[in-house]
Amino acid sequence: MKLADNKATLSFSDGKPSIDLPVYQGTVGPDVIDIRKLYGQTGMFTYDPGFLSTASCQSAITYIDGDKGELLYRGYPIEQLATNCDFMETCHLLLYGNLPDAAGKEVFTKRVTNHTMVSEQMQFFLRGFRRDAHPMAIMTGLVGALSAFYHDSTDINNPEHREISAIRLIAKMPTLVAMAYKYSVGQPYMYPQNDLSYAGNFMRMMFATPCEEYKVNPIIERAMDRIFILHADHEQNASTSTVRLCGSSGTNPFAAIAAGVACLWGPAHGGANEACLNMLGEIQQMGGIAKVGHFMEQVKDKNSGVKLMGFGHRVYKNYDPRAKLMQETCKEVLGALGLENDPLFKLAMALEKIALEDEYFVSRKLYPNVDFYSGIVQRAIGIPVNMFTGVFALARTVGWIAQLNEMISDPEYKIGRPRQLFSGSVKRDVLPISKR
Repeated sequence: MKLADNKATLSFSDGKPSIDLPVYQGTVGPDVIDIRKLYGQTGMFTYDPGFLSTASCQSAITYIDGDKGELLYRGYPIEQLATNCDFMETCHLLLYGNLPDAAGKEVFTKRVTNHTMVSEQMQFFLRGFRRDAHPMAIMTGLVGALSAFYHDSTDINNPEHREISAIRLIAKMPTLVAMAYKYSVGQPYMYPQNDLSYAGNFMRMMFATPCEEYKVNPIIERAMDRIFILHADHEQNASTSTVRLCGSSGTNPFAAIAAGVACLWGPAHGGANEACLNMLGEIQQMGGIAKVGHFMEQVKDKNSGVKLMGFGHRVYKNYDPRAKLMQETCKEVLGALGLENDPLFKLAMALEKIALEDEYFVSRKLYPNVDFYSGIVQRAIGIPVNMFTGVFALARTVGWIAQLNEMISDPEYKIGRPRQLFSGSVKRDVLPISKR
């Protein structure tokens, strides 16, 4: 960032002297007012619930323009990456800042592939969970436990430790997600197979059994790879901010990523596609397509408490650029699997049609987002609804690591310490228990 030519002047109506605050410019996006010395100069804090107007860091990884519906990884539009690159290339881009050439991609992919297995003792750790535990509860435990198995890469201030922990996390997340799934359905764990792609290996670990040969469907493999690319990073969202805040204390990378997994579990964040599929299931039980109009009228009624999941976005004020790409993949997968007439998909398309044509939704720009389509694709592939957020965590891991590494390397970084506007009791004395 660079210092802007202009300054921001903060004036007070009570006669206090005004103060000048520096203004900084990024390469793109809005300028920022530097308020780091505000408390020292005025004795006041800013108040910004949800940090909607606060830049908590400077970052060169991901840029979002919500008004334009634009998402860039290291300057590259998500549409170009999802069309011309695979997930391994995207991981290399996010971690190191550049797209690899053929030789660089081979080296990086081989490094990741060589770390896909997990300690055999992780199997025994899994057995401590109930079979019906939510996969995200299991994932939070498994990822945090990695620091107990890989002691040689837990110093967050050591660049070599961060490097090897990054590779390990990217490599082992598909294995852990697949293990959580296999445990929940009582099937044997499938070991990674090094001659498969990242996405192909994940599909095999999820759906193969020792009983017969498993062949990866290339259309499904590419769909899974695209899901990973589209979810790899998304600027300073809740889980990424959690990873940064957790990592700012100096905790190990595995613990910081486990914190991100826990945050992602929330239905307003990573659980959105799960919530979307659950919503479709509820409409189906109400009567299916015949009840779509009634359901949408309930959504319009603020007193009904009915929410439309999978539409609109906190950041994108127009169309989510990932949604169009996921819509293409959705139609391709359903066509390949012969599921175009699937009742739930028809129901989803009926919802989409109303949202794109009804003035209520159009005026509020409640367009389908990436969660709406990715949930449908994952269900078609055979991934259970309660595993959706685990797949999201798998994809987002590389973004979390890139953001964490960037923060640790930033000479201006400090342990996170948000302030507050206190509204509790003023100082008071404790009375003897007989007089309370």
